[in-house]
Amino acid sequence: MAAKTVSEEEVKRLKETGFLNLRGTDNFSARVIAVNGQLTTDQVRRLADAADRFGDGRLMMTTSQAVEILGIPYDRIEECSAFIKETGLMLGGTGPRVRPIISCKGTTCQYGLIDTYELAEEIHHRFFEGYRDTKLPNKFKIAVGGCPNNCAKPDLHDVGIIGQRIPHPDTGKCKKCKKCQIESVCPAGAAARTEDGILCIDEARCIHCGRCVGKCPFGVTDESTPGYKLYIGGRGGKHTAPGYALGRIFTDKDEALNTIDRILHYYMKYGKPGEYFQQTIGRMGFDQVEKALLESE
Repeated sequence: MAAKTVSEEEVKRLKETGFLNLRGTDNFSARVIAVNGQLTTDQVRRLADAADRFGDGRLMMTTSQAVEILGIPYDRIEECSAFIKETGLMLGGTGPRVRPIISCKGTTCQYGLIDTYELAEEIHHRFFEGYRDTKLPNKFKIAVGGCPNNCAKPDLHDVGIIGQRIPHPDTGKCKKCKKCQIESVCPAGAAARTEDGILCIDEARCIHCGRCVGKCPFGVTDESTPGYKLYIGGRGGKHTAPGYALGRIFTDKDEALNTIDRILHYYMKYGKPGEYFQQTIGRMGFDQVEKALLESE
């Protein structure tokens, strides 16, 4: 293996552009952003061609749903970058900025309550691209989940947004069935019956998963409202910490996205250099942070 000749300053500069150094060498990997983890067939062919032409013939999927082209020599980086961008692909996703958006397959999943592909793409354009030149105290990760199953682990990200379905039971239609379909299908144990046999949903236990909607043959749970639940301050890595759930379910998508905007501005204003958002919340106090986010214009 040849000795490394590229300076640390140059390695740092290239990392900002999406090229990561293989330690101890002059070889790099190019991190290519795949919105929602999706690529067109033309883009896949271009990445395969790039891996053969500039790298060592390998592609790697990352945990952030990006693709890395491995083994690119330092003197081929500029050429490789131009070749990749010809199909509209972006390089990057490193440093103290908004990172590539993570999304589950809620759009096509049987349990999905929202169109996660559409929402994640909107978040990608608004926050990943829109804040691309904005330096934050530390990296900032956003994840989209289609339902409370939590497959994409939104609550372990700086911001997690989870699809919800809020039931509006019409207990006047309840027939006091011997076996209640709603009670049997509820995974959270939130559906129960009163002493009179009438269906009752415990809002404190309901996780808004939507499993009960439309399940009653008499229409008790036919009505519902879609929504979005936001978690803030989650953290993975060596010091894993679950995020805090904001005490409100957003029923308007734009309102939820505007809240993410406020979250980023709050972090920019109060976060200390190098501090994770989870640490900022711990220092400021969740109650104070939540009040600022939900009461601000």
